Amino acid sequence: MQDEEIDILRWLANAGLRGDEPNEMFRAFCERCSRAGIPISYAMGLMDTLHPEFEGHAFEWRAQDNGPRPLQTYSSSDSGNVRETWESSAFNHLRQTGESELRREIGKGAPVDFYRLPELREEGCTDVIFHIERFTRKGSIGAMDAFYSVWGTDEPDGFTEDQLALLRRLLPTLALALKSVGSIRIVKTLARVYLGQDAASRVIDGQVARGQAETIDAIIWLSDLKDYTAIMDAARPEQIIPLLNDYSSVVIGALHRNGGNVLKLIGDGVLAIFKGPDLTAAASRALQTERELRRDLDHLNRRRGARGEPSTGLYVSLHLGTVFYGNIGSRNRLDFTVVGPAVNEVSRICTICKTTNNDALVSADFVNVCRPASRKGLAPLGEFSLRGVSEPMVLYTVNRGSVSVVG
Repeated sequence: MQDEEIDILRWLANAGLRGDEPNEMFRAFCERCSRAGIPISYAMGLMDTLHPEFEGHAFEWRAQDNGPRPLQTYSSSDSGNVRETWESSAFNHLRQTGESELRREIGKGAPVDFYRLPELREEGCTDVIFHIERFTRKGSIGAMDAFYSVWGTDEPDGFTEDQLALLRRLLPTLALALKSVGSIRIVKTLARVYLGQDAASRVIDGQVARGQAETIDAIIWLSDLKDYTAIMDAARPEQIIPLLNDYSSVVIGALHRNGGNVLKLIGDGVLAIFKGPDLTAAASRALQTERELRRDLDHLNRRRGARGEPSTGLYVSLHLGTVFYGNIGSRNRLDFTVVGPAVNEVSRICTICKTTNNDALVSADFVNVCRPASRKGLAPLGEFSLRGVSEPMVLYTVNRGSVSVVG
């Protein structure tokens, strides 16, 4: 083993341990291979991931590049043009045959019979290698079960056997380093998607012990679909999930834009908090979220109506209170959420929305921390006895078009 090979392997191990950015790692690997005598003019790496919006990441490099190219994503290969591209690729051929490598010495007349080969020939490549480093079942996460790579050279005689032998010895460690970084990204993505941004950060930082919680003052948000039961009874089964996704997207999008932390999806409901320490600012963000939600909801209902799909409205309740924020549950199943009387109270306020047919209701405690300009858009509705709450509560309605969140 030559010194250059040992240096690259040592560098790859350290890059994986450090958690370097994958596209930067791929670029640096290509440059180090070139300096070690492997005449790479073009390279691409592909690795599937576990993400709700795309299927995987792609890393691309050309010898003339001055720096790393942006990290690319690619969509699912289950349908459409992406499916056609996959089926015409050398990687699909390798998956079908069980082989790990395919070579096309196109400068010597080899066929350009797979996707990207005609393009690479136009770019001057004379020799192209398609390679798969497979992971075992125990070493895979979802569809992240292999590292795919393409290596091309513009040398007139192509790669030599010694150059390819060196590249083949290096690729397993490159795959392992990229897999290490990819696994960390998957953990962070899944935590954020299923727990919410703030809770995910806390769990990833190590707050995983049962009972590990803090007491915080927060604005508590609960929203619920109008007439959910009736809609479910009338809608076709295939309409239910798209309906829930559409309305959840509108609510969660508005919350995220304004700094709300989504904690739980409860059937058709969304529980979220706006944290302090400045509760007046948090209340303003909550009211801004409610206003944006109504605008986005109107756009959504027009789109769904134009497609002949069922549409509905949303109830929103806002409250202020002290809650316990952290891990609750058993040793084998924990939930990172908020609990406390204030959470029960905001649920009861949402029930009053339904019984009084008000789109949004807020508590007096919430109103008390609002800026004066915001209070002008909140009108007292009356005093209500809430189930499970010892003292009656004064609730306020939100006057449409008159709520100011500055002042």
